Amino acid sequence: MAMRSSVRALYLPKEWTEDPDRLEATYVPADTGFATKPKLATAMIARAIVAAVPFKWVAADTVYGVGDIEQQLRQAGKGYVLGVSSTHVFRSWGKRRSVSGTAADIASTRRSSDWKRLSAGAGTKGPRLHDWCYLELADLDAGQFNSANDGLWTRGLLIRRRIADDDLAFFTTWCPTGTAIETLVADEGHRWAIEDSFETAKNEFGLDHNESRSWHGWHRHVSMVMLAFAMMAVIRHHANPPQPKKTQRRTTAKTKPTPPRH
Repeated sequence: MAMRSSVRALYLPKEWTEDPDRLEATYVPADTGFATKPKLATAMIARAIVAAVPFKWVAADTVYGVGDIEQQLRQAGKGYVLGVSSTHVFRSWGKRRSVSGTAADIASTRRSSDWKRLSAGAGTKGPRLHDWCYLELADLDAGQFNSANDGLWTRGLLIRRRIADDDLAFFTTWCPTGTAIETLVADEGHRWAIEDSFETAKNEFGLDHNESRSWHGWHRHVSMVMLAFAMMAVIRHHANPPQPKKTQRRTTAKTKPTPPRH
């Protein structure tokens, strides 16, 4: 998910957490039990909030699920774009166009005018264009989740359609009422940048090039790699500042002198 750039967690399968001897041999804390990826995600978000990490949105793919993460982010006053399966059920209320059914069924009833071609960010070959559809499902008083949030927030469904083969992806969303689809698309697109950063960290900094034999060794290695990657990202940013916009000089056409009259 999009929080991984600031926090990290090691997923241990059940064959590890149910083997006390293995845990002791690798110095895993005694109170470390099995945790699903959604549970690890909520723990990472909680740590980021406690540490006052500045963020407004969380984006995640379907592996992290919804439910607990949705409630946690609503209570924290954060927006989200979370991937869901095609069978996830959505319902609207208080809207002029009623929506009810699975994400796939809802997508099949959309008109051509409901789709908008937008870029989810720059890729290796230019803008990553897809067709997008956004449905506002319900407006809710955000204060019932977080007293610091005033006004209405909107629960919605964002659908992405791949141009090449019409493959669909679905996202449940939560954002201030009036949030433009372009904002939601941009936030979902940050996941690609994060995945790209992980690949760079693996290839250039050895994120996965380790044979950690202890709980502490893994965390130290990952922390150092992430720190090195962050430092290089800052250095690259300062070394490649955005080019100033070129301004066209206004040229005044020279008028030919009037020839003398005889």
